[in-house]
Amino acid sequence: MTTTPFDRRAFLKSSAVAGGALLVPAALAGAATAAAAAPPQFAHGVASGDPLPDDVLIWTRVTPTPEAAPGSGAGPEVDVRWEVATDAAFASVVRSGSARTGPAADHTVKVAVGGLSPATAYFYRFSLDGTTSEVGRTRTAPATDAAVSKLRLGLVSCSNWQAGYFSAYRHLAARTDLDGVLHAGDYLYEYRAGSYTARGVTIRPHSPANEITTLADYRQRHAQYKTDPDLRALHLAQPWFITWDDHEYANDTWSGGAENHQPEEGDWNARKAAARQAYFEWMPVRQGPGGEIYRRFRWGRLAELSMLDLRSYRSQQTTPSSGDPGAPDRTITGDAQMAWLKSGLSGTDAQWKLVGNSVMITPISVGNLEARFLEAVGELIGLPVGGVAANSDAWDGYTADRQELLGHLKDNRVKNTVFLTGDIHSSWGADVPLDRSSYWWNGNSAAVEFVTTSVTSDNIDDILKVDPRTVSVLAESALRVGNPHLKYVELDSHGYSVVDVDPQRVQVDWFHLSDRTSPTATARHAKSLATVSGSQKVTSASGPVA
Repeated sequence: MTTTPFDRRAFLKSSAVAGGALLVPAALAGAATAAAAAPPQFAHGVASGDPLPDDVLIWTRVTPTPEAAPGSGAGPEVDVRWEVATDAAFASVVRSGSARTGPAADHTVKVAVGGLSPATAYFYRFSLDGTTSEVGRTRTAPATDAAVSKLRLGLVSCSNWQAGYFSAYRHLAARTDLDGVLHAGDYLYEYRAGSYTARGVTIRPHSPANEITTLADYRQRHAQYKTDPDLRALHLAQPWFITWDDHEYANDTWSGGAENHQPEEGDWNARKAAARQAYFEWMPVRQGPGGEIYRRFRWGRLAELSMLDLRSYRSQQTTPSSGDPGAPDRTITGDAQMAWLKSGLSGTDAQWKLVGNSVMITPISVGNLEARFLEAVGELIGLPVGGVAANSDAWDGYTADRQELLGHLKDNRVKNTVFLTGDIHSSWGADVPLDRSSYWWNGNSAAVEFVTTSVTSDNIDDILKVDPRTVSVLAESALRVGNPHLKYVELDSHGYSVVDVDPQRVQVDWFHLSDRTSPTATARHAKSLATVSGSQKVTSASGPVA
């Protein structure tokens, strides 16, 4: 790695203001240590995503001069060189070029590298004025018709900077057996410094300190998150499949507003446009011709992954006193995305139909929960206080769309649909019943769902401010009694999951962290569940995949 003269003191000062502190605890080790050593011109790391059989996105952000801080709108336009090779030493460069960037793109660089070979590992790097970035590793998808025996993904969601450290990412980055990472949403949070933390305690404050509402704000917050060494290490190690949920905009976002957006914060459409622009600048994701983020990926004949957008087109959430969750004119997907999803699920010849799903589709009743749990569980699943049956921010609040989708699966005899979900800061495994009431006696299920817990965001013991694994087990038991299609629920832990797909089954392993507030948190295996091909049922598994 070569370097050119650079005023590091001025750079660190500007980055601390606009992009978050770059200094990290010395205890961070492994891949995160390498990521922490990024040169200042490439202080936000490198990333890749959305792999196709012959194409993959690569991403970086450059800081050509100290004043070109994230969100500043300052700094020169520059030409950034990129290279892709089949070896880490770059003796065999297969593609290369340059990309121009500047303040209009917040000095981000995103390149769709075509002409690659299927099912191949590649290494990539960027350079600017003699300085070279870290070397990232990525891979292409198998050929569309290839007979593939395995797909293994990390599954993560809800990574709140203020609530702890991203140790879940560190543990995933240390694995050498993954084909990629699926992030189901809430990659970052919009709240001001000191708001929405770890049981009310700020582990590390947000930057900028205000709630983010403008383009500069969103750019700075993205920049701060990408100074985390564990996050950068996981981007460095694996291609990502990503979608957004609400906090990339504001809490409980819908098409025309959000719970966490007030009139004094300006025009909602302007805020939404700012959030979208920053997201597409800072994330290794493809944007469709109409600006859509829902998109589909194929892993040979083994699996097809549909990534959903459940925020841009949805109707406003109902409340206990307003709105009918089952009204036929209510939508969570929008008409175009629903048509796209149904045709993809019934039209593919892939064995497994995986759905990257930001909010839970499994119906949940909390009517039998004690009052002391109701509010806390309601906060987790988006249930307004006082309600007893509808998870209003998830598919439970849009039952016409859910029935349309599940009915389509039934009518077209679609087997092996697996929803991979985040959002609710807890771990769940469930059959997705065609009808919850009749499931009690016939057990009919149209699909299965596996929900990963949060990387750091508060869950039920944090909301109740009790010791983990004490009173929460009573709430878990009550949820299972009132919802027989639930096969696993754990409300207290933070961590990540691993999804293992082969022709016989899909297995999910949950791993829970020892302490989200520690940068050196350990992880333990918590649970393994699977679904066997053709069953549409969740069953137990003997242990984690090797």
